[in-house]
Amino acid sequence: MPAPRMRTTPLPGIGVQYDLTTREHRNLSVIAHRDGTRTVSLYRVDDPDACAESLHLTGGETASLIDALMPAHHSPNLLHTTDLGLVAERVELSAHSHWNGRVLGETRMRTETGVSVVAVLRRAEARPSPAPDFRLAGGDTLILIGTREGVDAAATILDRE
Repeated sequence: MPAPRMRTTPLPGIGVQYDLTTREHRNLSVIAHRDGTRTVSLYRVDDPDACAESLHLTGGETASLIDALMPAHHSPNLLHTTDLGLVAERVELSAHSHWNGRVLGETRMRTETGVSVVAVLRRAEARPSPAPDFRLAGGDTLILIGTREGVDAAATILDRE
């Protein structure tokens, strides 16, 4: 199978556009904006110049998509949580969240949902196993592990404004 064709175009003041033609001759475009967001566009089969669908993703959504497309956990020595009925997810804390500036223990995350916060990512730093007195901040990304239902409930708690 031939390698996919990828074209890169600088967009001054905006970012970089990446255009990919798949083996099925579908055209896909990703604009990497300077603010960390991404716009993903899929073009129509019958008219490759006409956009069929376009999504604008936040930095956190982009990180989740990258993780889904290129998971860093392919090692056979690592725990495959889905085999055990567990999931691991990233949840970004909004600057408008009720929990912005409050300590992690106040969320009662483990008590209410059974979910563990295994790390908090803040800017370029990672804080593994944050203690209950860890102060949350808008823009933090919390790494959660638990059941699907528990993680969904934890995300709802963290989305509270």
